Amino acid sequence: MKTDFKKTLDCYQAKHNQFRIVDVPPLQYLMIDGHGDPNTAAEYASAIAALYPVAYKLKFASKRELDQDYVVMPLEALWWADDMASFTSSRDKSQWNWTAMIVAPEWITDDMFSAAVAAVAAKDRPAALDKLRFDTLSEGRCVQTLHIGSYDDETAILEQMHGTFIPDAGLRMTGKHHEIYLSDARRVEPAKLRTILRQPVAEA
Repeated sequence: MKTDFKKTLDCYQAKHNQFRIVDVPPLQYLMIDGHGDPNTAAEYASAIAALYPVAYKLKFASKRELDQDYVVMPLEALWWADDMASFTSSRDKSQWNWTAMIVAPEWITDDMFSAAVAAVAAKDRPAALDKLRFDTLSEGRCVQTLHIGSYDDETAILEQMHGTFIPDAGLRMTGKHHEIYLSDARRVEPAKLRTILRQPVAEA
């Protein structure tokens, strides 16, 4: 039986342009931090090239050693900037900071992570492998929605989320903007990309 956490975890359920308040449990991630435009920064491409080989090594080790198989989760990222207007308004991507990441199941251990990194390093070592870390993210209460379309068309829905829905619900933003890329941008045209947009919140 192969577990697909996109289907079993409520925090991966979202509807197009409908805001929903969800409680996100603490989740383990493979993570790499960086800065700059994801479309042009070599640092971002290097991060992705390090994340996926380790993610798949962990999947195969889990199936082989624990008899627990699962679907490798989609790419996710946290985004922030010193001036958040560069993210929601001007879209000046050169000013963006990010953490690229992939969820790992709760039964994956630090030792399994270390072994997976060593196995990847032994073959064709990705340039950013030394930047990879294994950590838990605890977001708690969040507001999220499903955006369908180009990443650059997120501005209107984010402004509605940040400026209207969150304050009208008696909430305030905390934490970092979070995106979950349900579509593979290499294979899906921009107009059909499916992305969960998530914002951690707290009582105002």
